[in-house]
Amino acid sequence: MAEKRKLSVIIPSYNEAENLKVILPQLIAFCKQHNWNIIIVNDGSNDNSKEILEGFAHEDNFTAIHHKLNKGYGGAIKSGIRACQTEYLITIDADGQHRLEDIENLYHCITSKDADMIVGSRKGIKSASFLRGIGKSIIRLLAKILMTVPIHDINSGMKIYRTDLAMKYLNLTPNTMSFSDIITLCFINNRHLVLEEPIQINNRLKGESTISMETAFQTVMEIINIVVLFNPMKIFLPISLLTLLITLIWGIPLIVEERGVSVGTLLGFISAILFFFLGLIAEQLSLIRRNQH
Repeated sequence: MAEKRKLSVIIPSYNEAENLKVILPQLIAFCKQHNWNIIIVNDGSNDNSKEILEGFAHEDNFTAIHHKLNKGYGGAIKSGIRACQTEYLITIDADGQHRLEDIENLYHCITSKDADMIVGSRKGIKSASFLRGIGKSIIRLLAKILMTVPIHDINSGMKIYRTDLAMKYLNLTPNTMSFSDIITLCFINNRHLVLEEPIQINNRLKGESTISMETAFQTVMEIINIVVLFNPMKIFLPISLLTLLITLIWGIPLIVEERGVSVGTLLGFISAILFFFLGLIAEQLSLIRRNQH
């Protein structure tokens, strides 16, 4: 039966012992009904998560991976992906926010549409806090400015995708909370079919989320890094043109007044040229790195 299974449900978990007690029994029963696997990664929890997970070790569709130290949300998912042996995988959270029926819906969606990734979209659902909503909006805006992103909710934690493609891009993804954003951008920029399907979100069962504004800042930096990897001129060309524009605004009046070319104007022109050629060098380095993957 194991070799016929098509889907693995991957759950990163850090100090979610109280929630695991509630969600695992029904999740295991649900996955048995559909002949799916469950891979849960205990990411260095310091509560009794390990003991709770060991209580389900006898289940034939259940695998628990234990990190000795906390590696981060992305690090936990990557461990789950490396252990995955099914054609598809789906990531969900351990806090009980994702619904079982949405797992089934996304699986049918990716198989029927022959997509490479389906993002569970929370569009229209209010964020848990005002600051988190602002952070998500900034991330989406930045991603759309710097890249062609046809997906609204790139940072959704519920995504289903092909395991073989996920394995290809693991080395490009971070161990942090921004994993969800970056893996989506990797699929999009490599011209894989990425679609979006609406999902519903339950309230967190117990405990508090570890997502903060620092997480949003890390995600912004990771998005910039991935843009530099896939399309460096999106960063360097606007900087070069902006520098050139400021230089012209500063220097032309001086030339018209026959006061000559100032040192600042020369510095501006040289800087604009340097930014442009740095972009060209980054393009070549980007091509080499992408070919390695």
